[in-house]
Amino acid sequence: MMKKILTTLLLTISLVGFAQEDTTENEKSNIQTYTPSKLLSSGQWDIKWFNNLYTETKDLFGPNGSKQDIPRNTFFTSTLDVFTGISANSKLNVGLLLEFRSNVVAGRDALDVFKFDGETNSARSGLTSFAPAIKFNPIKGVGNFTIQTAFHIPLIDNETENGVFLDQKGFIFQNRFFYDYSFSGDKWQLFSELNTEYNFGKKEDSFANNSLRLTPGVFLSYFPSSKFTVLGLIQHSQLIDAGNDFSQDFTALGGGLKYQLTDVLNVETLYTGFVRGNDTGLGQSFNIGLRALF
Repeated sequence: MMKKILTTLLLTISLVGFAQEDTTENEKSNIQTYTPSKLLSSGQWDIKWFNNLYTETKDLFGPNGSKQDIPRNTFFTSTLDVFTGISANSKLNVGLLLEFRSNVVAGRDALDVFKFDGETNSARSGLTSFAPAIKFNPIKGVGNFTIQTAFHIPLIDNETENGVFLDQKGFIFQNRFFYDYSFSGDKWQLFSELNTEYNFGKKEDSFANNSLRLTPGVFLSYFPSSKFTVLGLIQHSQLIDAGNDFSQDFTALGGGLKYQLTDVLNVETLYTGFVRGNDTGLGQSFNIGLRALF
């Protein structure tokens, strides 16, 4: 069912996108204009389908937090974010976030996440959460600073079954703070984000419940043309224990590309490597996303 939904969505976005006239070089493209800091005007739609594959063969759960080799674990996350503008002055957007996961463990190949085979001793998959969301501009006159607030509701019965982790079983109150700055000449752009997540629910239901996660990140983009950008990034994540006897942190470095296919549709790819941390895996992630804005 999930495959059919994603295939239909991709086909619809592509047909809408390629029906539009290409962006000319002397115009700003959507990848330049509509950063996450930019709000939509009334009647506009923003649909983003983003896919993340994280795979690891080392972690930091050895004795005294030491690095150790482990059988390969792979976690695939597919998110669908849909937003629309509801105010004429572009001050408020509303949306819905959906998250689907497929995980395989115990040394299985990384691409086995796409088998969705349901082998409960080494794999799990399913729609794991949804979140109503709003996005708004809190400071008049600072249009490139916005806040996205979402409330994530879990759809799973158990976080771990037969030793296979699927997703957190807990509610998440999330606030993401976005800010971007474009340098003169429109060749360079700096984007920053602070993601805050308060995880709550029964302590026994999730390793992360009753904790706060803070994830700041900085992205620097260079535009060889209005339709194409190369970017580098650094992100840090800190899970602060607030009563569940578990804390965690990691730092990741990466880079990627974005390309404006049509006036409506753009594609992005991203790679990140986890370079350090405590009580975490030391893997790498491969990402690809499609975004339609109309």
